[in-house]
This record gives sequence, structure tokens and C-alpha cells, in this order.
Amino acid sequence: MSDSAAPSRTAVAEGQDVTVRVPATSANLGPGFDSLGLAVGLFDTVRVRTVGEPGTTVSITGEGAGTLPTDGTHLVVRTIRLTVEAAGYSLPGLRLDADNVIPHGRGLGSSASAIVSGVLAGNALLPPEHRLDAAGLLDLCSRLEGHPDNVAPALAGGLAISWEEAGTFRSVTAPVHPDIIPVAAVPANELSTESARGLLPAAVPHPAAAANSGRAALLVHALAADPALLPEGTRDFLHQDYRAEAEAMAPSAALMAHLRANGLAAVISGAGPTVMALANGTDQARSAEELITEYLTAAGTTQFWRVLRLSVDRDGARVEEHQRY
Repeated sequence: MSDSAAPSRTAVAEGQDVTVRVPATSANLGPGFDSLGLAVGLFDTVRVRTVGEPGTTVSITGEGAGTLPTDGTHLVVRTIRLTVEAAGYSLPGLRLDADNVIPHGRGLGSSASAIVSGVLAGNALLPPEHRLDAAGLLDLCSRLEGHPDNVAPALAGGLAISWEEAGTFRSVTAPVHPDIIPVAAVPANELSTESARGLLPAAVPHPAAAANSGRAALLVHALAADPALLPEGTRDFLHQDYRAEAEAMAPSAALMAHLRANGLAAVISGAGPTVMALANGTDQARSAEELITEYLTAAGTTQFWRVLRLSVDRDGARVEEHQRY
């Protein structure tokens, strides 16, 4: 796409200044394949300004600095442009400042965060009468990402249950018990979602599908009302065992199995390779941290992992429109 405004479109107003803050997300949570996602307390922040000078300038700090593009090919910029063009507008010059905290390619929803950031920023640049409502934002973000399991909790916060109906993506939020504390073990290596999906079979046995359905239902109950059931509720029969066969996923699968053998509700976060333990209270969160550290120390791989005690983010993405300059 060209950075220049299309002659047939009216450009959105210059001098606008918008900040968007979007949480990280952990999708699937074990059995909730492509349907469940949880927002957690790591946040990417972008500031977007429309200017009179043509072209796009991108500044990046944090994750991806020095490797991500700093021109109009940046995912957030492309998404902003798609959003305003879908409403019949074009962009003038653009300045984007991105402060990235969410690790890339680790199964914590970094691409979903970028898409949500771009759609919300682009929507805020439009005249109020042409902006999308919450349902429209969810559907557009889901289409751009390809599925709703990460974008839905990124938008709304908390636990999101998502599905597609008659070609439209929909989602509802469910309560999350206040005692639940996510503990993430984030490895240094990245793994693309496409690579992880390529490991999945075209079909699964009916007993596995039935078992998975029951565990997904149990998981929603455990997350909302009875965290003691999380180890049983996070048991997956659809995807994690298949993905464990990949060499890049082997250390994560082994760590997850170790934590589960010790009674923790550990899962592969999204497509991986991050391992997420859903702890029941601060004592179990501390135990999860200790078990992870002990395991990595014994394996001699401590330096290749980060262990993060997180929170459940219940607010979701936030947009702040500053006074025009």
C-alpha cells in the first residue's frame, strides 16, 4: 500500500493524537482450542498522530526494537490503514510510537495486540458517525487476525469465549475467580502460529473430541467459581500432544508435564512455546515459580527463560484521545 492518500478518498483529519493500550493474551488454556482466551497483565502501548507531512514514521522501544519495520509495512500501521479505508477514508502522514512489552512469537498474543491496537487507533481517527461499535470492532479484528481467541480478550479483558456464527465472529466474557494468578515461563526461542498449526492432524478421534468438550466446560466453571478444579479443567485432548512432537516445543512440553505432575494447572499458552500455569492463590503461584526455577536449573537452561508472575487483566484495551495539536 502507498503511504500517499488515495485521490478518491477523504483523508482523516490531521492533528489527531491517540494512545492505545492493549493487554497480552493466553489463548486455548488447554482444551479451549480457538475459543477461549484470557487477558493478562502485560501491555503494549502505541501512540498515533496524524500529520500534514506525507509518509509514515515509526519508533519502536522494547520487544522488537531493531527488528520490526519502521515504515508503512509495520503491522499496526497497515491495520490502521485498513481500518480507515474500510470506512471510506484514507490516511494523511502518520507518526507511530510503539512501546512493546509483550514478547513476540511466544504464544502471548503479540500479533493480536498489534491488530487490536491498529483497529482501535484507526477507528478513533474516524469521524464519530463512521466509527465501529464493539461488535464491529471484534469482527474486524478477528477477520484480520484469522480467529477471535486472542483478539476478544485483548479487546474486552478477562476470560473471553468466542465463536463464529453465520460468518460473523462473536464473543462473551465470563468471570474469573480473584484467586487465580497466571505464572508464565517464557523461553527465548520464538515459534510462529503457522508452524504450530501445521503439526495438527486434519481429524481427531470422537472420544478425544468428547473428552475435550467436557474439560472445556469444566474449565469455564473452574476459572469462574472453583480454581481447585483447574488441573482437571485444563486437560487437553486436541492439540498440545501433537505440538509437543516439534523439536522447538519439546522443552515447553516437558516443563508443562513436570508442572502438571506436581498438581499445577499448566498449559501451553496459545501456539507456544510459553508455558502458563494458572495458580490458585499466592502460595501456589510461589510454588509454581519455585518449581519452574528448580526444573530449569536442573536442566541448565535457566538463562534461556523468563519467569513472570502476572495478573488477570479485567479491563481490556483502552483508547485515549488527546487534545488535537
